[in-house]
Amino acid sequence: MRPAMMEEVEALRGVNSVKIKEASEAGKKVVGMYCVFSPQEIALAADAISVTLCGTKQEPIEDAEKELPRNLCPLIKSSYGFAITDKCPYFYFSDVLLAETTCDGKKKMYELMGKIKPMHIMNLPQTAEGEESLALWKNEMVRFKDFLEKQFNVEITEEKLKDAIKLMNRERQAMKRLHQLNAHKPAPLSGMDMMLAQWLKGFNVDKEAGIELIERLIHDVEDQMSKGQYAFSEGAPRILLTGCPIGSGSEKVLKLIEEAGASVVALENCTGYKGLDTMVDEHKEPMLALAEKYLSTPCSCMNNNNGRLDLIKRMAAEYQVDAVVDLTWQACHTYNIESFTVKKYVKEELGLAFTQIETDYSDSDVGQLKVRIEAFLETLGVTVTG
Repeated sequence: MRPAMMEEVEALRGVNSVKIKEASEAGKKVVGMYCVFSPQEIALAADAISVTLCGTKQEPIEDAEKELPRNLCPLIKSSYGFAITDKCPYFYFSDVLLAETTCDGKKKMYELMGKIKPMHIMNLPQTAEGEESLALWKNEMVRFKDFLEKQFNVEITEEKLKDAIKLMNRERQAMKRLHQLNAHKPAPLSGMDMMLAQWLKGFNVDKEAGIELIERLIHDVEDQMSKGQYAFSEGAPRILLTGCPIGSGSEKVLKLIEEAGASVVALENCTGYKGLDTMVDEHKEPMLALAEKYLSTPCSCMNNNNGRLDLIKRMAAEYQVDAVVDLTWQACHTYNIESFTVKKYVKEELGLAFTQIETDYSDSDVGQLKVRIEAFLETLGVTVTG
């Protein structure tokens, strides 16, 4: 059974599109971001709005391919397509953009995007291990702070940073509590609804209102659980979805898994749980605390990404999963290569079923994927009908 609150959550699409326009016209500064490595706290401390930018739909990719190669990650092409067509209100109303050097494709695309709007690029260390990497990343935090102070003619004080850290920690804690509801067997939320709630929160113009909305959704779900109402039956196979980020428009694999009768109980990816796993330490010097938190993100762009294996292990146990599905976007080389390591770990160390699915945003392979997914679920004891 779907929580009634999900209708209000889905309405955020239209509500936030209007709110970002109103805020910009009222003189509020807007910082557009793409990545889970981007420190929203620094933008908030500059009295700006921090928003996620569009990049999860197939529609603008054709326009992007007029300038970008076709054999490029669909996330990169979609992001650039939205930028050059003005079809993303959050990009349109952004005063500045924050980019990051997570992969070669994005780095080169940002060279083109930087000609459209003012852009600051944070240089991500190649490894999360060691004091040198932490020092480099802390310096990148300071560089971003200095950039915003100059762009917006403001002073970002330590007190403002601490307030922003507390606010973002509250948002993460609320989203984490929502996600962890699905540790219950059976799951009270479908993977589709979990994805929507977590993806849409990135577009929230009003952080406080967004936190309050998620807390009401949690209450709604808990109320349904008390009545024995769940999204799936107890016998439905429980799937952990890992790999590349997904959002509205790029959810076809998630949707096909659940349509075939399995329950996607956890989303490890960076539009899911990955950014919620750890909080910013509120007792440390703000810039150091921010550097530590964001550098701990277990992304495939990092050398020796053992943190991802640890997170998968913990989530597989907590969410009582039966199998792991690794989603890789075409031409995403870091996730594609790392999938071999994840497969070996999941099958040999965790003793769980595993499959990797490599695809793009289009619907051209939906029929093929449906057959593959149904065949995989049959190995878990699912009888697919229809």
